[in-house]
Amino acid sequence: DPRLPRAVAALSRLPPAAAAGTEAAIRAAPDRFFALLAEAEAESAAAGGLLQLVDKNHALPAGYEPADLASLDGSPLRATKSGMKLRKAIMGAALAMHEAAEADGVRLTFASAYRSYDYQDGLFKRYAAAHGEAEASRFSARAGTSQHQLGTAFDMDPIDDAFAATPAGAWMAANAWRFGFSLSYPAGMESVTGYVWESWHYRYVTKPGAVLEREWFGGVQQYLMEFLDAYGNGGG
Repeated sequence: DPRLPRAVAALSRLPPAAAAGTEAAIRAAPDRFFALLAEAEAESAAAGGLLQLVDKNHALPAGYEPADLASLDGSPLRATKSGMKLRKAIMGAALAMHEAAEADGVRLTFASAYRSYDYQDGLFKRYAAAHGEAEASRFSARAGTSQHQLGTAFDMDPIDDAFAATPAGAWMAANAWRFGFSLSYPAGMESVTGYVWESWHYRYVTKPGAVLEREWFGGVQQYLMEFLDAYGNGGG
């Protein structure tokens, strides 16, 4: 398959063991892998970009703001405060997830969604003043490096480790992927993601992207996003 060398080159971004496991899985089912990859890339492109790598090493411009931000106010989505926004491109998926949770008797509540560069700048500076920059950087992103600026990431309520043990936390851990959402910062992965475990923080990676993550990237969003970034740049 002519796409394999490009994929293998892109996998060089990942830790060797992870890259080897993913390569073996791709070679075992290349048609399904590349079909899902094409679907994810097509959905992202049609929406003006949904799969951009944003982390401590890949920042957004200070002036970046999604053009299609939509308010959660007046929608069925439950929020802890007014004025919260997500990209319109992912609202359908968020609503479908909300409805499925409701059908299972689970209440999902959004505690944070889109954040501007300036808002994140102020937030990080407050955390740094209280905890020191090194400690703050383990659980808070500097301005420009937060997924929240994309408008496709959100925190569920409560923004606390206790969320994992709530009905909402358990439901999200088991079901969010079915709607295209993925946990950004899993437990025990700080050396990979740059952040401590955040059981409440999810990002939209598209439905096919979420399947790719689960079946080929060990359930680690960072590995998927690193691969997509490198693959989109020709494998380098």
